[in-house]
Amino acid sequence: MDVVCAGETLVDFLPRTSGRVVKDVEEWVPCLGGSPANVAVGVARLGGRSAMAGVVGRDEFGDFLREGLTREGVDVSHLRQTEEGKTGLVFISLTASGERSFAHYWTRAAAFLFSEVEADRAFLAKARAVHCGTNALLYPEARRAMVGLFQAARDGGQIACCDPNLRLDVWKEPGELKGVLDRLFPCSAVVKLAEDEIEFATGEKEPSAALRALERLGVPLPVVTLGAAGARIAFGGRQHDIPAPKVRVVDTTGAGDGFVAALLYGLTRRCASRSELERLPVEEVRELAAFACQVGSRVCERLGAVAGLPRADELKDVWPASLRGL
Repeated sequence: MDVVCAGETLVDFLPRTSGRVVKDVEEWVPCLGGSPANVAVGVARLGGRSAMAGVVGRDEFGDFLREGLTREGVDVSHLRQTEEGKTGLVFISLTASGERSFAHYWTRAAAFLFSEVEADRAFLAKARAVHCGTNALLYPEARRAMVGLFQAARDGGQIACCDPNLRLDVWKEPGELKGVLDRLFPCSAVVKLAEDEIEFATGEKEPSAALRALERLGVPLPVVTLGAAGARIAFGGRQHDIPAPKVRVVDTTGAGDGFVAALLYGLTRRCASRSELERLPVEEVRELAAFACQVGSRVCERLGAVAGLPRADELKDVWPASLRGL
């Protein structure tokens, strides 16, 4: 196994025709969603072996997610179905001006019931990398399980990756979210933050200062994504600016998930452990980050988080030299 993704799996409903706010959309199309699940799909489409660990409802939407992830090649043996909560739904539309419009239906969603059952140490130990978001961690049991999972990954020498994908409006007490970040980050080999997340997550306002803050926590490869400007990473004692290609942007939803999927795919192709990641040549890490920017940018060319995730055969012209033949 290359990457186990842990956290929320949701159904994203996208409009058949974009250009209207949610309340005015006449026809919806259900799609796979949830940031960690998007990463799992992205890794699988690139040719990696991925799994999804989380909770969905024992309902037709839960069946839809399990079946859809399976078709994408994602292992769902640890995507539990429960009758204690319903599968979370998110309705997403893009207005004519390009503004995203959301309506969430995930009060008491099954995703929040993440527990030690999903954080199966024996299963997770088979993976080179473990990745998580934070939107499934509203309940104390879920936070304990995820932190325990990351501690085990760190102690086992695995590549632990955290992309908080902050949704502060979900948290009644944002301090609880900050507390869990303070425990996840020191266990992580990779932390990916969007530019608008750095102040909450690190206390710093500038990307360079945020990267230094994460390095002080022991993160060997911190990343701040910068939208159309690409990303800035820290590795090997220096910071590096990674440009993004120019694309026709339709929707930025899921671009960060595409970036993470490509980065983890590349890292797990080159590294079997965190210690091997730490010893990678700087130029190779820069190359993998540039590849991640390529994949994230391509996601922006389609509506929704999953539709634009590219497959390996679509990326031959930008495939990293360090991954050729692997």
